[in-house]
Amino acid sequence: MAKEKAEMPATTDETEEKPTIPGKGIYHYIAEAWNKPDKSYVKTLQFERLIQWRREENYIRVDHPTRLDRARKLGYKAKQGYVVVRGRVRKGSMNKARIRKGRRAKRKGINKMTVKKNMQRIAEERASKKYPNLEVLNSYWVGGDGRHEWYEVILVDSHHPVIMSDPKINWICNAEHKGRAYRGLTSAGHKGRGLRHKGKGAEKVRPSLGAHDRQGT
Repeated sequence: MAKEKAEMPATTDETEEKPTIPGKGIYHYIAEAWNKPDKSYVKTLQFERLIQWRREENYIRVDHPTRLDRARKLGYKAKQGYVVVRGRVRKGSMNKARIRKGRRAKRKGINKMTVKKNMQRIAEERASKKYPNLEVLNSYWVGGDGRHEWYEVILVDSHHPVIMSDPKINWICNAEHKGRAYRGLTSAGHKGRGLRHKGKGAEKVRPSLGAHDRQGT
C-alpha cells in the first residue's frame, strides 16, 4: 500500500494554461480586404452596393456598419445610443453661377472654387445637421464613383441613459463636446486642420488656423 501511494502522482489545484492558437482574427481579414478594395472581394460587392446607394435617401440610417473593423477602431459599439448613418458628398468644386455683368474672366470666380475642407469632414457636418439630437463621434470611407464619395458617420446620443452611464463614452455628454463636427474635433477634422503633425513645420496650426491668418499647413 505504501508503494502504491508513493507511485500515485500528486494532484495540484493549479490549472494548466491552455496553449494559444496562433492566427489572425476576423477584423484583420476585413481590414486587409478594404485596404485594397480593387484587388479583393470588396470590388464585386461595391459594384452592387453603389447601384442601391444611389437610389437611397442621402444620410440614411443603417442597421450595421459596412466596415465593422474600421467602425470598432473609431469607437463604435453595438449597443443602445450608437447610430450609424451613410451619406454621400459630391466631388469637385462649387457650382458657382456665371456672372452676366461686366467683369473679366479672371475675376468671375466660377471654376476651381473649392473649400478648404476634406469631403469626409463635410459629410460629418451634414450628418450632424440632419440629426441635431446626436453628436458625431467619427466617420470612415465606404465607397465612391466618378461623381460622389460615400461615408458612414458614427453618431452618439449624448442624452441616452446607456451612454451617460458608460465611463468609456460619457465624456461626449459634456457641454464642451457639443457640435464637435463643426469645430473640427473629430479624427477627420484633426487631419484637415493639420493636427496630426507636431514640432517643426507645424508652428502655425495651433491653437487654430484662424489665429495665424490661415497660414498653417
